[in-house]
Amino acid sequence: MNRIEKRFKEIRAKGQSALILYITAGDPDLRSTERIILALEDAGADIIELGVPFTDPTADGPTIQSASMRALKKPIHLEDIFAIVKRVREKSEIPILLFSYYNPIFKSGEERAVRQAQKAGIDGMLIVDLPPEESENLRKRCKEYGLCLVHLATPTSDHSRLRLVAEASSGFVYYVSVTGITGARKKLPEDIKEHLAQIKQVCDLPIAVGFGVSTPGQAKMLARLADGVVIGSALVSIIEKFGKSRNLIPRVKKFVSGIKTAMLKRC
Repeated sequence: MNRIEKRFKEIRAKGQSALILYITAGDPDLRSTERIILALEDAGADIIELGVPFTDPTADGPTIQSASMRALKKPIHLEDIFAIVKRVREKSEIPILLFSYYNPIFKSGEERAVRQAQKAGIDGMLIVDLPPEESENLRKRCKEYGLCLVHLATPTSDHSRLRLVAEASSGFVYYVSVTGITGARKKLPEDIKEHLAQIKQVCDLPIAVGFGVSTPGQAKMLARLADGVVIGSALVSIIEKFGKSRNLIPRVKKFVSGIKTAMLKRC
């Protein structure tokens, strides 16, 4: 049982929902990424999604696309991201999920990427553009090195598709609450509860909901329904706004603390 699986087990035992936070590695810079991860944990994060900057992030909205472009202004490679995680591991055991497109993994080589990720202290991978039908080799590599491999379920996934996603995933399943690209939204779909019930029919793994979640109220609502709540664009926007200013860490912690407090008051 790795850190992701252990964290969900602990949170489920408390009757709570995990707060999963996405940030882009290297935004605003590599050293700040390390500081942000530790600040997120201190403010109540349960799991970190660490995004790999990519030149063509087709599933991402303008906020995360911009974060990737900012990070890529300076050369950044998987090895740099692994180095961040190694430094974090000197101070923290927070579960870390590598969120990437397939190209960086392919260029590195699947076996090498997974081996280095495990050595650095990463607990799992989510490859946003790698469907379960094409992930068999990576699944084997992740299993060999003790990493989770998370797949996406969407509102358009039918019963057979949901079963395939569940069977191919380990750690948890990531349910994309809206069709389209990432980004904060004022209102979430009203049929989320129905879709989550459909996933639970074929999946024993924890289910986390993301895409569009941005406010304490939304997080509180989803915490009643799902095992985990993922917030990305809203947090990345704060990082963009405050960048390297001295207010960056306090602002990040204030936002996350507000979300966490709302989730704990879900009942």
